[in-house]
Amino acid sequence: MDAEIQVKNMHCRSCVQLIEERLNSLKGIEGANASLAEEKVKVSFDPGTISLEKIKQELAEMGYSGGKGQKPSGEAGSSGSGVWKQGIVYGLVPHIGCIAFIAGSILGVTFLMDFFKPLLLNSWFFYALIGISIAFALIASLFYLRSNGLLSTTGAKKKWKYLSTMFGSTIGINLLFFFVLFPMLANAGSLGANPTGSVVSALSNTGLSELSLQVNIPCSGHAPLITSELKKLSGIESVGFSQPNVFKVSFDSSKTSKSQILALEIFKSYPATVLNESISQNEKTTQTQFQQAVPQGTASGLSSGTCGSSGGCGSSGSSCGCSG
Repeated sequence: MDAEIQVKNMHCRSCVQLIEERLNSLKGIEGANASLAEEKVKVSFDPGTISLEKIKQELAEMGYSGGKGQKPSGEAGSSGSGVWKQGIVYGLVPHIGCIAFIAGSILGVTFLMDFFKPLLLNSWFFYALIGISIAFALIASLFYLRSNGLLSTTGAKKKWKYLSTMFGSTIGINLLFFFVLFPMLANAGSLGANPTGSVVSALSNTGLSELSLQVNIPCSGHAPLITSELKKLSGIESVGFSQPNVFKVSFDSSKTSKSQILALEIFKSYPATVLNESISQNEKTTQTQFQQAVPQGTASGLSSGTCGSSGGCGSSGSSCGCSG
């Protein structure tokens, strides 16, 4: 007697081989052939020895035909956690260089930073990495479909769960990098900055000035590079990054200045615009004390260089004689 049994949960040729070996080993089965593309099993059997229900029960115990039981061994490598792991790896591998640069920046490993910096200066760099990770997932999916005789539109439709898991996990790991890891790592080691990049206002009471810069970076992947370059400048106390492209810089105005910060080489590749700035309390106090200590007319004279020098007016007690 011949029969066709609709089979669910077949994922690859390993499943086909497993089903055929199991059924052909049963007494009364004259032949069993499984088709992955049709998701069917054709069996020839002796109904006097084994019933159709018994054959279906065997399939159910193996985890097919929607039956309960242990998952087939071929399934683990082609769906579920196996596919998720593949997708994560394909999304992660292209970003290894970025991770190395960030690690070098945090740990002070100069050669890592010098090696990857030219790549990060390319505005298309991270878009290329995303393309590479998607290409990895595509190639792996094509090999999977081809090895299982499903390299067709129909085969892709049958394995839409596999494909959606593969590409979903690959894209997901990219989004994790750009929206979570890169912003977090850009703020790593920033004194006085919270995770969103806002510099703590208390810094303004410790003699530090603040700048809020909007930097024309293509994506958050370039944020660790900007942070690293800013921290190289003497006098920079902390740098905080917030999405999409804002950097809040706290600096000692006695060691560096706004003009020196904006003159950094990195801002030739990624131009920076000052959104706002605040002068430190110490600097404000110094300016106020100077203005109070020097009369307005004298200050004007000092700036013009015509009166008030130590070797000039008042040395003999006579009047100054300076006009105006």
